[in-house]
Amino acid sequence: MSFLVKPSNCHRLSSTAMAMCSSFCPHISNHLRGRPICSFSTKPLSLSLKAFSSQASNAPSTDELPARVGFLGVGIMGSPMAQNLIKSGCDVTVWNRTKSKCDPLISLGAKYKPSPEEVAASCDVTFAMLADPESAVDVALGKHGAANGMSSGKGYVDVSTVDGETSKLISGQIKATGALFLEAPVSGSKKPAEDGQLIFLTAGDKSLYEIAAPLLDVMGKSRFYLGEVGNGAAMKLVVNMIMGSMMASFSEGLVLTEKIGLDPKVLVEVVSQGAISAPMYSLKGPSMIQCLYPTAFPLKHQQKDLRLALGLAESVSQSTPIAAAANELYKVAKSHGLSDEDFSAVIEALKPKLQH
Repeated sequence: MSFLVKPSNCHRLSSTAMAMCSSFCPHISNHLRGRPICSFSTKPLSLSLKAFSSQASNAPSTDELPARVGFLGVGIMGSPMAQNLIKSGCDVTVWNRTKSKCDPLISLGAKYKPSPEEVAASCDVTFAMLADPESAVDVALGKHGAANGMSSGKGYVDVSTVDGETSKLISGQIKATGALFLEAPVSGSKKPAEDGQLIFLTAGDKSLYEIAAPLLDVMGKSRFYLGEVGNGAAMKLVVNMIMGSMMASFSEGLVLTEKIGLDPKVLVEVVSQGAISAPMYSLKGPSMIQCLYPTAFPLKHQQKDLRLALGLAESVSQSTPIAAAANELYKVAKSHGLSDEDFSAVIEALKPKLQH
């Protein structure tokens, strides 16, 4: 396979390149990083994946964008993603179980339909950002689900984080209507979504990937095409497995530092300047020390992703003891009412008041 860097043709919603904050950011070697303005040649290099940088300064022409775009699920992630599409000039139609969450987008110019089926029927490409596999299946395949509104010439892009089997189930029924399917889970959370700095891990119909590329570039800073349906879901689960384990270990370090009489603020500084530095440590550490957990990525979703990642590992007989231990810690935090807090609230499960 080859590595391509997309030439400059994508509108950026912010002139300042933002770091992936509030979530794990996969480190990419310098020669693969996107630049604020792309002027690269499209000549392929011999590498194993096709990764496309979307860092650019010019808006795509209206000819490049699908005429009508649907967006199902406008919560913490879906709302800023849809908002960026609206601001880029897309004709966006939205739906959410709780209609009031659509109101801010409607005020920006979005249209509203009362069911996923009606959104899909009225749009060329429909995105879905749902909380878990059960919701993803229900919205896509349930009564008045999106599949009922799909047909030849349309595309369905599921940006939810689900397991591979769920993605394949949705893909099969969407494609049975004659439509195209692309899974495109994202690496990044609330702030990157707001800033159009998400990373898309896509797999499925290559033709839909190419059609949706300008839209992905509005919402993200890079996109990877990984081949068959299930590969994008698997990559996302591995990334979030690592992220959850990192946060659990970091939490242990903060608690231990304070217990032995050292300043946890200094620990954050030391870690941030060393080889194990990661954006989420310096960004989340200060608020964790203050016992503040503003939700960018809900703890319940991190635990769900760890559970799915452990299932993926089990399916190939791969031992993942560190992730398994981290999962138990998140389960303790959930059992004490921290499900809707940011996943950094897992630190509370290590404190005496929450330990069993």
